[in-house]
Amino acid sequence: MADQNGTVHRVLVDGVSGTVPRSQPETGQDADDMRELTDRLTRAQVSPAQAVKTATERKQGTITDVHLGDEDNTLVWSVDVVNQQDWSKTACDIDTATGEVLREQVDKG
Repeated sequence: MADQNGTVHRVLVDGVSGTVPRSQPETGQDADDMRELTDRLTRAQVSPAQAVKTATERKQGTITDVHLGDEDNTLVWSVDVVNQQDWSKTACDIDTATGEVLREQVDKG
């Protein structure tokens, strides 16, 4: 998670209850890092929630990670979906400008 000034927080979410037992800012963030993250978030036209919806429409399962990254100079939401029947993990990179799935990689569990 990141707040409006670009400070990144590590958030632990209980998978059963949905409660947040722990949230803390990451250490070592400087002003340039926070400014760059704020700029990247501002450029993203697709929200993380929309990226999650896109990924789970393609693969059913539990979301284990969502983060903002770069793939071949394209800003993407990387979404990991774990299938609880065979424990495979599907990583989807979703273009933050178009919502298009640029990459889908399955790792068998």
